[in-house]
Amino acid sequence: MQTKNGYNTYAKKATLSVDAIVDQYGYLVKKIAYHLLARLPNSVDVNDLTQAGMMGLIEAYKRFESNKGASFETYAGIRIRGSIMDEIRKADWAPRSVRRNGRAASAAIHELEAKVGRDVTDMEVAAHMGISIDEYHEIIHASMTTQLFSYEEIIENENGVLDSVSGDNNSTPYAMTEESGFQGQLAKEIDQLPEREKLVLSLYYNEELNLKEIGAVLGVSESRVSQIHSQAAMRLKARLSDWQD
Repeated sequence: MQTKNGYNTYAKKATLSVDAIVDQYGYLVKKIAYHLLARLPNSVDVNDLTQAGMMGLIEAYKRFESNKGASFETYAGIRIRGSIMDEIRKADWAPRSVRRNGRAASAAIHELEAKVGRDVTDMEVAAHMGISIDEYHEIIHASMTTQLFSYEEIIENENGVLDSVSGDNNSTPYAMTEESGFQGQLAKEIDQLPEREKLVLSLYYNEELNLKEIGAVLGVSESRVSQIHSQAAMRLKARLSDWQD
């Protein structure tokens, strides 16, 4: 791969300092950090995400092998995203009330869809829970980040992206079979989401658009995109409840 300076990056790999790596590929870290930040609480500091992402970038540079086929940017993006998600998990910011409210919303969706036999709207779920639509949107936004990262990893894994870097060598055959079953069911449920929710997920994960860009595509506000994204996550959680711990 040729750099903007015209020399082969990987041939010179051993001579690059950490500062040079950050200078050349730091834009990847910022892009991914801000992409994830849009779905996190206001209390999360983007600098913490960026710092974790930089560690992933450096690790990617050390491990990358150019003869494997994937570009360095693709490989580094996976490592950076994984490092940031690990940092978010460690923080475990969500209080019990967020988890409790999230379970209640998930149960409401599950009950309503079983009763009416179709996709239910956020207005219907809010009414079923006896709360306002604004309260419902606050609940699903706060709850989303407590469970969606595992879905995000598997969504990407469906495309074979994460297999080379996130496999657990200690996985048992049973655990791998169970994970494969979950992946298959998740893919099926994503395909059965309402069209707008499926489109938002596709634009966010596959096209890597941010919420503002998706809003421009759909002709809605950024906050509405966030609501649709959160509703899709909560609907998946409800439909995959049999797979939850």
